[in-house]
Amino acid sequence: MYLSQPSDDHLVELMSWFTTENELKLWSGPNFRFPFDLHSFKHDLQLDTLASFSLLSAKSELLGFGQYYLRLGKCHLGRLVINPGFRGQGIAAHLIQQLCSKGKAELSTHACSLFVLEHNDSAIKSYQKLGFIFQSYPEELSLKNCLYMVKA
Repeated sequence: MYLSQPSDDHLVELMSWFTTENELKLWSGPNFRFPFDLHSFKHDLQLDTLASFSLLSAKSELLGFGQYYLRLGKCHLGRLVINPGFRGQGIAAHLIQQLCSKGKAELSTHACSLFVLEHNDSAIKSYQKLGFIFQSYPEELSLKNCLYMVKA
């Protein structure tokens, strides 16, 4: 498994993973348009300002997607998602580990962070297995039921 710059083909497949506005909002956070097309999806992903990566298999299958940026001195992971056809196979760990490694090096930091909704039990368990712990966020969050996790 390896990280790659997302192609339009990857993004079209990624778009197919979100069939309702609620599914999209749970993944994307606020300010993402629905319904979307390739142009609006690419714009809302902020591909020109956020480090964005597709996780591909050795056969070039799209396994996942994620982004990172510097937030409060940490490599902050965002918009993490695994292909629905490959969930439950430990692929999220590969995606997160590769994003953290690349992001910490690029951003010159030693810690990673992310947000997760409190009812997303499978994601929380996955993050905890990778060493993320809950911390208080130093600012007010606009999303309800949003938790902040950090890994040193």
